Amino acid sequence: MSFVTVLFTGFALSLDAFSVAIASGSFMKNFKFINAFKISFHFGFFQAMMPVIGWLAGSFLKGFIEGFEKPVSSAILFLIGIKMIYESYRRKGIELNPSSFFLLISLSIATSLDALAVGVTFSFLKIKIILPSIMIGLITFSLSFLGVLIGVKLSHFFEEKIGFLSGLILILIGVKILIQSF
Repeated sequence: MSFVTVLFTGFALSLDAFSVAIASGSFMKNFKFINAFKISFHFGFFQAMMPVIGWLAGSFLKGFIEGFEKPVSSAILFLIGIKMIYESYRRKGIELNPSSFFLLISLSIATSLDALAVGVTFSFLKIKIILPSIMIGLITFSLSFLGVLIGVKLSHFFEEKIGFLSGLILILIGVKILIQSF
């Protein structure tokens, strides 16, 4: 697999994480570098590890993953989106913490299930997984960090409406993933 192909694969896989990072950044009232790093690290780490897991699992998981990765990912994003919209209406001065452990793990898994399927594909094509995995993780980390920064900046312009918009973005990503599964 060529360097350019791996680059484009990493970019494509990281777009959902980028969108979710924007939504996460929009909920940060007080920007802290460590929180942006935690979000980006988790997204990048999961995006890097999922192809490795998929590659190792190979044909064993293929039948299971094919039928469920998109609906599960869609459901997780949909539920988190509903929660963000709900919180945007009831949170007068309350801050959703996008860097909380449970939310970070849930979002990381939801945005990286496609990478798991890519890893399975890589195993069938007999592609060495280490370099593509590292590149996918680094691209996702970088775009996610940028996404958090964009989200933080946008939240100051829209204040209360950004919570609704962020939740809606997650729901739309979930719907897009679900539609792609048919």
